[in-house]
Amino acid sequence: MNQPIGVFDSGIGGLSILKALRLAMPAERFVYFADTAHNPYGEKSEGFVVERSLSIVKTLVEQHHIKALVVACNTATAAAIHVLRDAYPALPIVGVEPALKPAALATRSGRVLVLATRGTLTSEKFAQLKARLIQEHAASQRDLHFTCVPCDGLAERIEQLATSGRRWHDTPELIAACAGFMPATDHFSSKNDQKNEVFDTLVLGCTHYPLIRDLWRDLFASLVGEGVMIMDNAQPVAQRTMQLIAGLRAPSDQAGGVTWLSSGDAAQLVQAARYWGVESA
Repeated sequence: MNQPIGVFDSGIGGLSILKALRLAMPAERFVYFADTAHNPYGEKSEGFVVERSLSIVKTLVEQHHIKALVVACNTATAAAIHVLRDAYPALPIVGVEPALKPAALATRSGRVLVLATRGTLTSEKFAQLKARLIQEHAASQRDLHFTCVPCDGLAERIEQLATSGRRWHDTPELIAACAGFMPATDHFSSKNDQKNEVFDTLVLGCTHYPLIRDLWRDLFASLVGEGVMIMDNAQPVAQRTMQLIAGLRAPSDQAGGVTWLSSGDAAQLVQAARYWGVESA
């Protein structure tokens, strides 16, 4: 089945998901929709995000006849995925959520730092996931604590990198902003002798944030040395989507590629895709 797979995000953050999807399924065609005229979603109302999500998916279904959908935005997943599944019951839909579960399995200290948008962190879906994982760990007599930090304005700063053409290491204001979201350094292992009271795992809970993974790695290394595990959801989402396509018996037999759509400037979206290594020049 040579219909494309739809992918959408409020902006370019979903490119981190799309990159993993293309690596996992190089023969598939994708339609990527960036709602840049209305981003960021993380500081919008739930009703607004639901309305935009329904409008975008209507376009992807009716005009591009997608065979599956990836909601490549944590905020849109939290606010709208149940509405989308009700509206399109025959359409396989994969959402994204902060990688709390793999972080809970990986942490040694039981202390996990979560960076995400305010919309994700205040959603009922996120609260339920966090509470369930804490309860599961308590049942096995293991302590688990999530420290959640809303990173207001960070997604927009990351979007601006591609527009400016600068790299993160040449953007001191971005580095300073990321450092400002960090708790006190004594919460990290090399600054605290109490190993069961320190963060050893970081969850990047917005699809924009893994685009600057090297910044996070270097930031932690400069503050506390090596050793903090960094988690995001790109690979699990790609694997889940691949499983769904295999289950549909609907793999593409044509050359893969991407159709780029935007509610804003489509040329800027293509520029961003090239900047982040998702599309060749």
